[in-house]
Amino acid sequence: MRSQPNLPASQPAMDGSAAELEAAERVVMRWDSASAGAGADEPMLFDGAGDRAEADRFLRAVDDLRRLAPPSPAAVGSPRRLSSSSGSSSAAGSGAVQVAMARLEDEFRHVLSSRALDLEIEALADLSSLSINSDRSNSASSADLPSPAAAGGDEDDSVSASIGRRSSAAYRSLRSIREIDLLPDDAVADLRAIASRMAAAGYGRECAQVYASVRKPAVDASLRRLGVERLSIGDVQRLEWDALEAKIRRWIRAARAAVRGVFASERRLCFHIFHDLPISSAAISASAAAAPATHDTPFAEAVKGAALQLFGFAEAISIGRRSPEKLFKIIDLHDALSDLLPDVSDIFAASKAAESIYVQAVEIRSRLADAVRGILSEFENAVLRDPAKTAVPGGTIHPLTRYVMNYSSLICDYKVTLSELIISRPSASARLAAEGNELVPSLADLELPELENQLPLASHIVWIIVVLEHNLEGKAALYKDLALSHLFMMNNVHYIVHKVKDSPDLWGMIGDDYLKRLTGKFTMAATNYQRTSWLKILNCLRDEGLHVSGGFSSGISKSALRERFKSFNAAFEDAHRVQSGWCVPDNQLREELRISIAEKLLPAYRSFLGRFRHHIENGKHPELYIKYSVEDLEIAVGDFFEGVPPSPHNRRRSHG
Repeated sequence: MRSQPNLPASQPAMDGSAAELEAAERVVMRWDSASAGAGADEPMLFDGAGDRAEADRFLRAVDDLRRLAPPSPAAVGSPRRLSSSSGSSSAAGSGAVQVAMARLEDEFRHVLSSRALDLEIEALADLSSLSINSDRSNSASSADLPSPAAAGGDEDDSVSASIGRRSSAAYRSLRSIREIDLLPDDAVADLRAIASRMAAAGYGRECAQVYASVRKPAVDASLRRLGVERLSIGDVQRLEWDALEAKIRRWIRAARAAVRGVFASERRLCFHIFHDLPISSAAISASAAAAPATHDTPFAEAVKGAALQLFGFAEAISIGRRSPEKLFKIIDLHDALSDLLPDVSDIFAASKAAESIYVQAVEIRSRLADAVRGILSEFENAVLRDPAKTAVPGGTIHPLTRYVMNYSSLICDYKVTLSELIISRPSASARLAAEGNELVPSLADLELPELENQLPLASHIVWIIVVLEHNLEGKAALYKDLALSHLFMMNNVHYIVHKVKDSPDLWGMIGDDYLKRLTGKFTMAATNYQRTSWLKILNCLRDEGLHVSGGFSSGISKSALRERFKSFNAAFEDAHRVQSGWCVPDNQLREELRISIAEKLLPAYRSFLGRFRHHIENGKHPELYIKYSVEDLEIAVGDFFEGVPPSPHNRRRSHG
């Protein structure tokens, strides 16, 4: 028998491989989008319903192609570069791989677009109720998603089993973050399966481009639904304050929802699809050119524009014109951004492609802090320089006093943040602020009380009140009537004292010693008012100047006594007419002041009347001199400080 020639040992294997390759090519080429003429009615492999056998068969064919006919470097690139759409031998090998990649790109886009879940913006908008300053969660699973090297028919099952689990090494989440499913688990598993094949074949960049092109409009739409407007820095800075204040409130709510809901959910979705997959180092877009592409790059491309738009609003506020009314909303903005920074760090900082967003947020918070410090300094200077043009009618509380003390109370409401931001006492330049090029007169004489263990913020509040007092003294000098000037200071310092006492935080800031100092200033103003206003009237009721030589009973000058009664009547009537129009707005203070006047006036008048009335009543026309009874005066005193002209009284005449 003639022996058979020996066959090469590798020949059967080659024949078997060729058969497998040909079978894989046939499966792939049946789904050649270019030759089939893709359209709206084109059947899709991953349609989320029906028999999945064909999709699984296609994936296995792709795996076989990659295993049996790996593409040459020249063939790697856009799957749309396919030069032939036929299934002939010219399309074998790398050509079939390109057909497969084109189909997978279409399928990837289809799954992302058609199977996305409707994002419940209303639920996200409630994220403001989440706890502030959350600690990092340690609940993340240590199970890693499959490596891209784990290709083959078993990969899909392992991917499906991994959906919803996180790699603790590569993905962390704060308790404040509320991640929402953007696609069903089975859709995410399909996307992962497709992305892993495209990345392994060198088409990761194309897959990532499709991801960003679909998710970016979705992210932009979510922010629009949250009320985030597309405003330039100029647009923001041209807004009236009332409109801007409302937008800040809306921005804080929207930013929490955007960061903790929208961006966090996008990051998780991208993580589940692209984690550990090789993405080409070529930049996905011009905006990513500065950083090498990673599995986070698709996420960065999807959200970066929206994030920059979101934080651009806060940036515009931080560099805008500084004015006192903006302080508290800017603090709100600063606090909201501070609350969000751990979340922003968790979502963006770990990604080379997106870390610039975190850096920007940190810089904006720093500028907001600078704005807060600058506004407080501007406020101090504004209080100092408030012009003394026209005296307020009746010596009442000046609007500046109300504004400054209400402002100071609000500062204490924000003392937690402000104590962190205000780290130095009022500077010499602030304490010696200039009007134009000249120092404000007598400002150099002002002293900032040195209190033990006083916080820098407390020093600023005390300085604000010191400057307010100084300004009020200038305004008091506008009154021609010295008594009214003292009444004005009494009213205003009394208001300051009671605003401090009504606010435990404000009281705690300025301390007991400075409060005693303020109280002493109020008491002095009240005393000076009474001395200036009533000393002349009470002097009319003294005995001096009424006596002539001889005994007391027979030594009274009736003419001098008549003049004394006339002087008293005229002085009291003038005081009644004028001071009834003066205003003491605090009810208790007004009543205490009337009582104090009555306690001095009524006993003195009663005594004077008792000693000398018979000298007048025994003469002609006593009603011209004794015009008031003690009761008449008591009633008249009740008219004082009402801020309105006196009402007539039916006074009982003592001679009647």
